Formats: sequence, structure tokens, C-alpha cells
Amino acid sequence: MAKTDYQSIDEYHQAFPEHVQERLQIIRKLVHKIAPEAEEVISYQIPAFKIGKKFLIYYAGFAKHITISNPWSDVFLTAFASELKGLKVSKSAIQLPLDKPFPADFVERVLKFRKEETDATK
Repeated sequence: MAKTDYQSIDEYHQAFPEHVQERLQIIRKLVHKIAPEAEEVISYQIPAFKIGKKFLIYYAGFAKHITISNPWSDVFLTAFASELKGLKVSKSAIQLPLDKPFPADFVERVLKFRKEETDATK
């Protein structure tokens, strides 16, 4: 049975093969670049970043994809509509397939958008 009581993001990342760890680490570095004040936490047994009491983003690794998640606003879904085409998307998650190049520039734009949303609701 897979471990489910992660105490840190490092511990979570180490549970995955190296090629997945690399992508997870890219997300982590991008968060620190865009929101250096964000606190690393484990929430729902996956990595998450908080600014104050608000969650900026969650992310998780899976066998065939990485998911970035947060309850996406309608404004977000509209702003990124063209880039979300071809991805599996729900109201709270975006799946980034492991068999495609990692879209770091897209993830960076998502994080900047979420940072603005988070800052606006302080």
C-alpha cells in the first residue's frame, strides 16, 4: 500500500520516480519564484502552498499525469480557455500528461494568475 502520511513536500516527491520528481520540483520552484512568501504544506496528503490562510495551489503526481488543482474561478477558466483545450480539466483540477513536454510556461502563468486572485481576496 502506498504511503499516505507525508510530513513534507520533500517526502512526497521522493515517493515518485525521478522523471516525475523533476516535474513536481519544477512546480515547487515556480511557486517560490512567483510567491516567495508562500508556505509549503501537506494538505489532503498532497503538496500545497498557502499565503496566509488562503491556498494558492495544490499539486499531485500520478502514474500518467501531474495534477495542479485549486477551485478554479470562472474568470480563470475563461482566461485560459484556449490553453486548456486538449487537457483534462475539471472545476478544480488540470491534468498535465507525463507523456508530453512539461508546460512550465503555462504553469507559471497559472501561478501568477492564482497569486493575483489570492492577493485580491486578502
